[in-house]
Amino acid sequence: MTIRFTEGDDVPRDVLEFTEKLFLVAVEDLNGILEAIRDGRLDLAKDGKRAVRDLAEMGKQVLQERNNVDQLRKRIAGSVGAGGGLDLGAARDEIGRRLACLRHARGD
Repeated sequence: MTIRFTEGDDVPRDVLEFTEKLFLVAVEDLNGILEAIRDGRLDLAKDGKRAVRDLAEMGKQVLQERNNVDQLRKRIAGSVGAGGGLDLGAARDEIGRRLACLRHARGD
């Protein structure tokens, strides 16, 4: 499987698909172990505990990586939206300034 990191605001689909497949494999393994324990194969109880622990650890790692991606995006974006909101007045002034420069360059 190839994991491609795509650009954009969303978490890359390839990473999400890969993570979902890992969860499915872990859940299938756990279900198989639980079925075996129900059938009386108690020797697999230790494997069941390990599978639950691995699944929980994988979930924590996925959440941590998602947090890391979010923090990286914020760092890349810089101070855009810092403080909880945009200064629309400053944005309007900047747009006006740029339009004035364009008008001046055009000779208006």
